[in-house]
Amino acid sequence: MQSPLSIQDQLIAPGTRALVDLALPKLNSHTLLSMPVHLVHGKKEGPCLFVSAAIHGDELNGVEIIRRLLETKALQHLAGTLIAVPVVNVYGLIHQSRYLPDRRDLNRSFPGSASGSLAGRVAHVFMEEIVRRATHGIDLHTGAIHRTNLPQIRANLDDPDTERLARAFGVPVLLNSTLRDGSLREAATTLGIRMLLYEAGEGLRFDEFCIRAGLSGVLNVMRELGMLRRSRRQTHETAPFVARSSTWVRASESGLLRTLVPLGARVQRGDRLGIISDPSTGTQHPVSAQARGVVIGRIQIPTVHEGDAVYHIARFRDDHEDVAEGVEAFQQECLDDAAILDPPIV
Repeated sequence: MQSPLSIQDQLIAPGTRALVDLALPKLNSHTLLSMPVHLVHGKKEGPCLFVSAAIHGDELNGVEIIRRLLETKALQHLAGTLIAVPVVNVYGLIHQSRYLPDRRDLNRSFPGSASGSLAGRVAHVFMEEIVRRATHGIDLHTGAIHRTNLPQIRANLDDPDTERLARAFGVPVLLNSTLRDGSLREAATTLGIRMLLYEAGEGLRFDEFCIRAGLSGVLNVMRELGMLRRSRRQTHETAPFVARSSTWVRASESGLLRTLVPLGARVQRGDRLGIISDPSTGTQHPVSAQARGVVIGRIQIPTVHEGDAVYHIARFRDDHEDVAEGVEAFQQECLDDAAILDPPIV
């Protein structure tokens, strides 16, 4: 049996659950603020996994993924510990903003400092109270406002253990992503914690497909770690497509964009992705792929300025003829999953 878990002067016994509010710096109105942390402390020993969402306060799919995760009955037989933080950037959630009130990006402020900026202090609390207790982590993200991402895992795929978990997550596309200075993933990796970053959907929007794919992925990783029992239910398994690099296609002119290619589409260099038209003269400018690969991100609104990133293309070593088919099959499987008890968000 595991030992009791202590966090912020609360003792969580093995086989129990708790909700802990981590104190954060007050708002300028002197309103008290806290970061909600759900702890599920299994009876049996095992890994300690943290799952976090809304490090950017306008990225909401992860909040719903964690809500559904905490209602999963399989957690009754958990081995190890699950630390779930549905809203890390509470300030951003209040203001429907990616950033904190000091205009800093929390995911560029790790590991933070107890005496630093507001962002640094929030990052410090999260590192000391959550990350340092964990053996593994999954950080849930979406695209920015007006940009959407195909469900994908970004991780250091050169590390065999991290790659194993990335493949277990079960999304069609894995992106070998370098660590960014000040990111949670960099700070956790420095401590020897294996991290996955899940990207899916867009800011300030719920997307049922992305939510279901994310929930399924987190549970898959927990099974791979031995925290949950293996599922008896058979699902269609497709080997993911591993991208070693990616590139953004940018608008060459300002105007109104008509997108012609969906997420998950396979494109060749020179393929037409969209058309930008001048609303005054009607002059049209094609937007073409600059590399061969798969579309993993896309702008969602027609209005663009010269230089705006409009399509994100993942590049692969091999030519995968069936990427689009694999993505479509994965989407259909997620949406048809009869085991999902929650009514779908439409």
